[in-house]
This record gives sequence, structure tokens and C-alpha cells, in this order.
Amino acid sequence: MNRLSVRLRVTLAATVIVATVLTAASLVLILTMRDSLQGGVADEAARKVRASAAALKEDPLLDAAPPGKDGSAEPTPPKSGHGTGTGGEKVVMADGYATASKVVDTIDGPVTVKARVSLAPVRNALDMLEQLLLVGVPALVVLMAVMTWQLMGRVLTPVELIRATFADITAKNLHRRVPEPVTRDEVARLARTMNVTLGQLESAVDRHKQFVADAAHELRNPVATLSARLELGMTQAPALVAEALTDVARIKELTGDLLLLARLDGGEPLIGTDVDLAQVAAEATARPAPVKIVLELESDVIVTGSRSHLERMVANLVANAVRHAASKVTVRVTADGLDVIDDGPGIPVAARERVFQRFHRLDEARARDAGGSGLGLAIARDIATAHGGTLTVQDTLHGAHLAFRITTPGGPNTPADRPRAE
Repeated sequence: MNRLSVRLRVTLAATVIVATVLTAASLVLILTMRDSLQGGVADEAARKVRASAAALKEDPLLDAAPPGKDGSAEPTPPKSGHGTGTGGEKVVMADGYATASKVVDTIDGPVTVKARVSLAPVRNALDMLEQLLLVGVPALVVLMAVMTWQLMGRVLTPVELIRATFADITAKNLHRRVPEPVTRDEVARLARTMNVTLGQLESAVDRHKQFVADAAHELRNPVATLSARLELGMTQAPALVAEALTDVARIKELTGDLLLLARLDGGEPLIGTDVDLAQVAAEATARPAPVKIVLELESDVIVTGSRSHLERMVANLVANAVRHAASKVTVRVTADGLDVIDDGPGIPVAARERVFQRFHRLDEARARDAGGSGLGLAIARDIATAHGGTLTVQDTLHGAHLAFRITTPGGPNTPADRPRAE
């Protein structure tokens, strides 16, 4: 029952209640009508008996009917139902008739006067009522169910619109608001409350993004100044300055990463250009590396998006693979997308999502120089998502396999009229 919608549950509940009430009311109506109609027939029979008794008293020469017939001195024993009239008449319901009898004192002695009225009209009326109720009650129940279903649909339509709109709101479009019904009911108050909450959340997120962007921007100048001063002192303490410059370079890289993340979180619009994914991969692997890099590139694999962002994504994936590879990294570009595979220790299944979290490292005990800042894969996934794609860890026998795939129209694609490289 919990899986049923509110609309269906309310309709079922209303239908059951209405069906129960109408059925009980129909039974009460039938019983009441039967008693009323039979009472009317009994009164009619008693009235006839009183009239006959009065006439008999006024004309003592009238004799009673023979025994066993209407007005006989020996009434037939009743088979079912009996009562007493207002004038002391005995009324019996049997054999389809209401029979009334009364003992009248005459000069010849007591005489029993009887009269009967047919119950056929009563039965016909009850049969007609039952037929009407057998048709009318189900029809009313069905009509009530349809009306309840339609009414609940109208009532819940604003709720469904609010739910659908709210489901589409993410951290990148917090400016959107749920529709507010023009009514002043609970649904309208819920929508207004949600919009107020969304406004407060949007302000908080904007302040956070602005803080990160400002902090990253403000760090650039002092870091650049510190780097320049250290380079001037290289001749006096080369070993110490070299170590300090390494830390400064790390700070500069981290600052750039934070600034890029702030832009991605802020939903910065991408410049839609056609980017050759194979060319980007070739440029990202052009630098010398401590391990062997194997390129398997198909031509004319075009991605629509920001070239600088895609270059950063590929560079991060390659750098991550080089950092963990034992001897070889394979970079493959096909019509499906980009694959970067290394022969390192691999990524455990339980950690395949955690590696894309910010500042997360698989091995917390590794050295700082080998471990990186923990933002490379997080930035790569954000860039992939911004381009309507996915970045996931795939199954492989050895090492780690990261795959970039486009899931929305527009890239990567291999045009049918362009030959694919063999």
C-alpha cells in the first residue's frame, strides 16, 4: 500500500467509504420502505374490518361469513407475521395478503369479521426499489471514484510540478524556483517556503564560491612574488631555494586548481567549439615522462566544448596515470571517447567513486611529491560533467582504467563522411 500514489490511495479510500455508506443506506431504505408499505396495507385491512364491524352492529340481521372464508367465525391460523390494529383488530401477514380480523358482539352472539388486502403492490414497489438501487449504487460509487480521481489530480498537479522542478535544481542552477500556485492553501505555502529556502541556499553557495575565487585570486600575486625572490637567492643557497621553489610551485598549482573548481562550481559557460580529442591527447602526452606512453588515436573524434578545459582534463588523467604506472600508460581515443590505462596497482572497487572526491588520495601514506594535491581527478570529472559526459573507473585485469564518455548529443563523434584511421 505504501507504493501506491497519494492520488490512488485517496481515491480508493473515498470509494470504499462511499460504497459502504451507500450500501448501508440502501439496506436501511429497503427495510424502512418494507415496514412502511406493509404497515399501510395492514392499516387498510384493519380499516375495512372496522367498517364491516360497524355495519354489522348497525344491521344485526347481517350474518358472518362461513368458517374458513373472509368474515368467518373461525379464522385461519396465521402462517407468518401478525399484529394488532388501533381498534383491537388482529392483523396477520401470510400467503401474500394482510388479513385483519375482529370479534363483534351481535344479538346472535360473537361473530368474527375478517378482511384482507393483497401485498402484491408492496412487493412490486420493493422489487422496483431494489432494482434501482442495484443499478444506482454502483453507478454512484463509480461516479464518486472518477470525480475523486479527477479532483485529486487537480489538487496534486501543483505538487507534481513543484517536485519535478525541484528535482532539476542542482548546485549549478540554484537560481531556479519552484512554481507557486495562485491559491492560498498548504501547497502554495509549501512552494513559498521552498523558494525562500532555495534563495537562502543560493546566497550561501554564491558566497562560498566567491570566497574560494577571491582567495585563489589573491594568492596568486604573493605566490608569484615569493617565487621571484627565491629565484634571486638561488646563487646563495641553491639546495634550500630549490626545495622552496618546489613548494611554491605546488602552492601555485593548488591555487590554480581551486580557482578552476570555483569557476566550474559557478556554472561558468563553456565556449562551444569543435575540439579534436586525438590532438588534445597527443599534446597532453608530448612532455617527457618517467614511464612509456603508448598512443592509440583515431582521427576525427570531435568533441564540442572548451578546448582549454578538455586539455586540462586529459592532462590530469595522464598525470594521474603516469604517477601510478609501473612501466606503461596507454592513451586511447576512439569514437566512444577517451581511455587512459596504466599498469599500476589499480583502484579497488570500493574506492572507484572516492577517487573523484576533492582532496582524496588512495594511499594517505604516500609521499607528498608522489601523491599530488588530490584535486586532479575531481577537476577531470567536473570538466567531463560540464561537457555532458561521464568519467568513470572501468574494469581491467591490471592497473587502472579511466574512461571519458559523452552521453549527450554533440560529441564526441566520428562523422560518417570522414574516414576513420586504421
